[in-house]
Amino acid sequence: MAEYDYGDPGFFNASNDSSQGHEHFLQFSKLFLPCMYVVVFLCGLVGNSLVLVIYIFYQKLKSLTDVLLMNLPLADLVFVCTLPFWAYAGIHEWVFGKVMCKTLLGIYTLNFYTSMLILTCITVDRFIAVVQATKAYNQQAKRMAWGKAVCLSIWVVSLLVSLPQIIYGNVLYLDKPVCGYHNEEISTMVLATQMTLGFFLPLLAMIVCYSVIIKTLLQARGFQKHKPLKIIFLVVAVFLLPQTPFNLVKLIRSASWEYHTMTSFHYAITVTEAIAYLRACLNPVLYAFVGLKFRKNFWKLVKDAGCLPYLGVSSQRQCSEDTSRTASASRNMEATSMFQL
Repeated sequence: MAEYDYGDPGFFNASNDSSQGHEHFLQFSKLFLPCMYVVVFLCGLVGNSLVLVIYIFYQKLKSLTDVLLMNLPLADLVFVCTLPFWAYAGIHEWVFGKVMCKTLLGIYTLNFYTSMLILTCITVDRFIAVVQATKAYNQQAKRMAWGKAVCLSIWVVSLLVSLPQIIYGNVLYLDKPVCGYHNEEISTMVLATQMTLGFFLPLLAMIVCYSVIIKTLLQARGFQKHKPLKIIFLVVAVFLLPQTPFNLVKLIRSASWEYHTMTSFHYAITVTEAIAYLRACLNPVLYAFVGLKFRKNFWKLVKDAGCLPYLGVSSQRQCSEDTSRTASASRNMEATSMFQL
């Protein structure tokens, strides 16, 4: 679902750059984007499906963060399942009709907002769990009760802010049929909403909350500091590294219409958009596989699936080592309740 499909039809015509350079870009995007879509689809499908299976059948939802974490792979899984459609359209043309166009545009935007709002809620929840640990522990049952309401609210809000893409999405006939929309006012409104609600506000929440969390952890005693600090840095990195370049390029392009006709900027949009989609693959790794409790449940799943004999003795030994480390780390981190994964 390339962002440039939303721009003006000048994208498909000769512009400030040479016609030959533009043709080279069309060939590049025709190969690069579908390949990236397929990679993200395969990795995201396996990773997020595995996370959901473990959360549903093995992981007990003991905290609000657990509830939020289960919704994160669900949102990413729905999103990655749309990528084969965009891959086919990138190679050929849009053949799936107007209804599918609106639906897939809506799913993309829904995933974008849902993921960012979930990460923001996780940030706030971890802030409360660390900075106000005693109060958070005493009100754990109450916070869990609020968890379902919070998740439902996130999905509803994300759906509401996705309505412009659903309403105005359409099949455009340029050089070939493409799925998108061509309305300058709507494009500006969508971009402003995405930048504010989907990027800058979550970024501000992460900077403020994690700054206080790091300060609190550094002042605490009697626990291993490096593990929670490592997770914090990974949280910020996985949010900033894939998403920031894409958002910056979109902001720069929106500053002047001339950027819409520059082939070099279409290269930038295409590459940074593909990088931004990688978060659908990184989220399962970061928010699940770095957790000792999750790895323990993963090996339980492998054992129940009968895969250990094929993986060898080393896998069983790894399972035992992970279990031992889980018990040790749980004792060390219990005082802070940083990431109960």
